[in-house]
Amino acid sequence: MTGSRYVLQPIGWVESPLVDRETAPKQGDEGAPEALLVFEPAVREGLRDLRVGTDVLVLTWLDRARRDVLAVHPRGDPTRPETGVFSTRSPDRPNPVGLHRVTIASIDGTRIRVRHLEALNGTPVLDVKPVLDSTTER
Repeated sequence: MTGSRYVLQPIGWVESPLVDRETAPKQGDEGAPEALLVFEPAVREGLRDLRVGTDVLVLTWLDRARRDVLAVHPRGDPTRPETGVFSTRSPDRPNPVGLHRVTIASIDGTRIRVRHLEALNGTPVLDVKPVLDSTTER
């Protein structure tokens, strides 16, 4: 590693009833409750074309993750063989960037309610990107 530093500036945060990593679902489609993405007013213009019912990718900074982990038992199951962290969705990794595919349920200014977000309350939001498929205009 070169020692280069990069600065990421959160653009918002998650408001969720999920507060404990141990009881949170491993993936959003495994029972995650609806949650809010609350954005800084400075990025409001970037949100303007998001629509209810669409899927987006939310990138978060998993601020409670361990950054010294390079191998894990998938899904925290010790009966499964240890696997290199880059072959898993473990939050514990050198750069704990979370990637979440969510569905927009409602939009109220800079507050966007989403479905299927397993991130904990207070998790910083780094970015939002559209889900692209063969019918999506790029």
